[in-house]
Formats: sequence, structure tokens, C-alpha cells
Amino acid sequence: MRPVPRIDPAEVEFTAVRSQGAGGQNVNKVSSAAHLRFDIGASSLPEDAKLILRAWPDQRISTDGVVVIKAQTHRSLPRNQADALVRLQALLDQALQPELPRVATKPTRASRRRRLEGKAQRGEVKAGRRRVTD
Repeated sequence: MRPVPRIDPAEVEFTAVRSQGAGGQNVNKVSSAAHLRFDIGASSLPEDAKLILRAWPDQRISTDGVVVIKAQTHRSLPRNQADALVRLQALLDQALQPELPRVATKPTRASRRRRLEGKAQRGEVKAGRRRVTD
């Protein structure tokens, strides 16, 4: 298993925007939220990682291959930028994590017995609905 590549902060574009929510009077005059934009095609990621990331079903990835993340949980811009970078790396880690193959297992003896008992009980219920003959 090969390691997941790290995101180079130089390939990320940040825009400061006004944050929503709490912040008192500061919230109306300070742009403390961070919009992160990461162009998958122009990045230094390996080609197979780019293909996987573009096909990843996530609403933060646009159709033209740009990841957009808005971070506004903190009250300072540098902390929101760091949070956005962490979330971008988490997205990349999750997308490039290899899917483990399913290991088929046999049902236990007790589960087979319970299944057959349930089927027999259901058959008795249905048999009780039949017309009664004298």
C-alpha cells in the first residue's frame, strides 16, 4: 500500500470572506472565514490520484475539478485557513484509501436454525388463514 500524498500549501488558493454566526460586532466588519480552492488538474498529485479524486462523489468537488472548502468555525483567519487545509487533506486521505475486499463468511448453525424456525412459524400463521373444513 503506497502512502497518501500530502497537499502542498502553495497549490491552494485562499480567499477571505465574511463569516456567519457568532462574533459580536466583529462579524460585520472582519473577513475571518476562509474559502479554500484546490485545482485537482493543476496540482502535483499523481495522475491516478487525480482521477480518483475527480470521480469521488463529494459536493465540495465541482464538475471542473476544483475542490472548494469553506472554513468558518474559528474567529481568526489563520486558524480557519489551517482548518480548511486539514479538511482538504482528510478528503484526500478518504478518497485515496484503498477499499478492503469483502470476506465472505458462512452463517452460523444457530442463525440457520433461527431462520428455519422463523420460516416454520410463518408457515403456521399462513396455514391458519386457510378455510376450515369440517
